[in-house]
Amino acid sequence: MKICVAGLGLIGGSMCMALKRAGYQVDGYNRSQAPLNYALKNGVIDNAAQSFDSYDVVFVALPPRPTVNFIINTRFKEGAIVADICGVKKYIEDAVYAANPDIKYVGTHPMAGKEVSGVENACADLFDRASMVVTRGIYADERAINTVKSLTKDMGFARIVECSAELHDRKIAYTSQLAHVVSNCYVNDPEIDGCLGFTGGSFQDMTRIAGVDENIWSELYLLNGDNLLEKAETLHKSLGNFIAALKEAKQSGDAEEIRKNLTVGATAYRNGKANNFTGDGITVTELK
Repeated sequence: MKICVAGLGLIGGSMCMALKRAGYQVDGYNRSQAPLNYALKNGVIDNAAQSFDSYDVVFVALPPRPTVNFIINTRFKEGAIVADICGVKKYIEDAVYAANPDIKYVGTHPMAGKEVSGVENACADLFDRASMVVTRGIYADERAINTVKSLTKDMGFARIVECSAELHDRKIAYTSQLAHVVSNCYVNDPEIDGCLGFTGGSFQDMTRIAGVDENIWSELYLLNGDNLLEKAETLHKSLGNFIAALKEAKQSGDAEEIRKNLTVGATAYRNGKANNFTGDGITVTELK
């Protein structure tokens, strides 16, 4: 099986390394030369791709709009499987199928990453113990999906989560995009100056992802804007409820309203809702 990864950043580079660890030969492509040179020099890839019409599987690890342009305008081998790894799925799926409903396209999203970017930070074990989301479109090809699922297992993922592109985007607005927004907003406080000696694990958890690439993430937010706006408004309402409870408690001198407000979230967490893989429209396959 001939495999190519187009886009040699953190995720694309790590996919190359994970596939090579599993015994595959993997070629690579990048829009700029420096990451490609690094990948060749350091054995992240075996060869630089000159064209894409000889590969059985092409993973596209580019931002959303370049991903669509690449898939639509590239000549692939007949029957080749083309899988993207973007953090939004409906936008990609709609654009690809509108251009070519016969393409063997599979939407994927590796649920792994770091607070740093670039192929120099890629590693073969990035996906170990992680989930891979695989979306099924109206023109989904079972052979293509099964091939991607097999490669997912070989890359070391712990589970495969299958759902629609719509469900993926709704979930990811909450589990990933909103978390990044909250982290970014959290550091927009003048108290951050000189706080290093006062921080512990909770501060590190809250701020770890505040400095991610704003060029990439702003596009992801825009393309999933309806879902993200809904989740942000829900968070805004919850913060409003806490502020009201705090103000009432300050007036009464009694912390009961604060306690009742905190109990709502604490109960949801203690009931295991945050650790539940199941749900309507979701199929989970444990790989290890």
